[in-house]
Amino acid sequence: MTEILRQKLSDSRAARFMVLGVVALTMFCGYFITDVMAPLKQMLESEFGWNSSDYGFFTSAYGWFNVFLLMLIFGGIILDKMGVRFTGLGACITMLIGCALKYYAVAYGSGLEGTIFGINVQVLLASLGFAIFGVGVEIAGITVTKVIVRWFKGHEMALAMGLQVSVARIGTTLALSGAIPIAKYFSNISAPILFGLALLCIGLIAFAVFCVMDKKLDASLTETNETAEEPFKLSDIFYIIKNKGFWLIALLCVLFYSAVFPFLKYAVDLMINKYNIEPEFAGNIPAILPFGAILLTPLFGGIYDKKGKGATIMIIGALVLITVHFLFAVPLLNVWWFATALMVLLGVGFSLVPSAMWPSVPKIIPENKLGTAYALIFWVQNWGLMGVPYLIGKVLDKYCVIGTKIVMEEVTKDGVTKMVEKTITLYDYTLPMIIFTSFGVLALIVAFMLKAEDRKKGYGLELPNIRK
Repeated sequence: MTEILRQKLSDSRAARFMVLGVVALTMFCGYFITDVMAPLKQMLESEFGWNSSDYGFFTSAYGWFNVFLLMLIFGGIILDKMGVRFTGLGACITMLIGCALKYYAVAYGSGLEGTIFGINVQVLLASLGFAIFGVGVEIAGITVTKVIVRWFKGHEMALAMGLQVSVARIGTTLALSGAIPIAKYFSNISAPILFGLALLCIGLIAFAVFCVMDKKLDASLTETNETAEEPFKLSDIFYIIKNKGFWLIALLCVLFYSAVFPFLKYAVDLMINKYNIEPEFAGNIPAILPFGAILLTPLFGGIYDKKGKGATIMIIGALVLITVHFLFAVPLLNVWWFATALMVLLGVGFSLVPSAMWPSVPKIIPENKLGTAYALIFWVQNWGLMGVPYLIGKVLDKYCVIGTKIVMEEVTKDGVTKMVEKTITLYDYTLPMIIFTSFGVLALIVAFMLKAEDRKKGYGLELPNIRK
């Protein structure tokens, strides 16, 4: 009995997996809002007069404050100085504020006329809300990652990170497959955003539950007389940025995710334009991508925990990414089943890299510096999440418009249903997919460089995570 009382709370498998469940729920709610506008691109164009450049501008807003105001870096420093509870609650509240502004812009902003700095007022308001939300969800992401390291170090850390990613990806799947049906059911394009706002409230409550459990972990650490790590100092930033392994992980992250998340923002439109899938069903095929990650990321994370081979797993994932994007680019088999097969394969690649990449960071950077290290990685990643969607939107408008078509759509307003004529812009996605393929090629090169650096420095990326 004495031995049991001297255990840390995190030594309890039930306790640490309960913590994983509640923080993963918070990220599920955040990821829904991150991707809920992706299926609505065509509706935004037909109902509000947005074009691909407007949509690309809005999507790029996700990284504005994180990149230019260094909010992610400040968030990482706050995380290491103030802890996971304070930082996580602040991030959840920031997500709510940003989502509320985005909802207002979409629900009521269409009546606002004029432009600011040449940008439509509604687009600018929605973008501002998305930028604020982006600060919250990214800081929440690094906080939850550090939570997992704190609770699972020496245990099933890669599996836990994989499970967290899986639950979060359910939010992405729900957004991609459910946004258009929700909007059409309520005859309101803002309805999916309002639904996401309600989810964020649930996510805030879930994180509050975690805070209670984390306080109990602190108490158990005191009881076991465990020595606390040396506190974070601002000078530790130099330790991080001088580490070559850290920068290789950061580069791999930005290149890999630049080929995935911006792709998801346009994937529904790709399905409509290249594969002639009806808009109501077009989101179901991209939804396979996060669904594949839901199933496979924990599996690959478990393999990394028990067998190692983290750098090798990242190389294989980059190869899969290149293959899929290249096949999306070529004018070959423009039918729904081929698109579905490619999305399934992309789900495999999307599972491989994150399952090994995130658990590898604690092997390179000490735990007391992890919040700042993850924040710097996310900051680098946000350059891609900000710039690539904007680039793709500009490329589509300038080089890829191949015509328009008129469609009749049933619209219900004030209890009256009528058919409305709408003009839809048609795009050729060959060039954007070649751009995404190039990011995969660069990611593969960096993954090989990381494996070579691991052999040189002995980080242990190819070794198992679970301590015997």
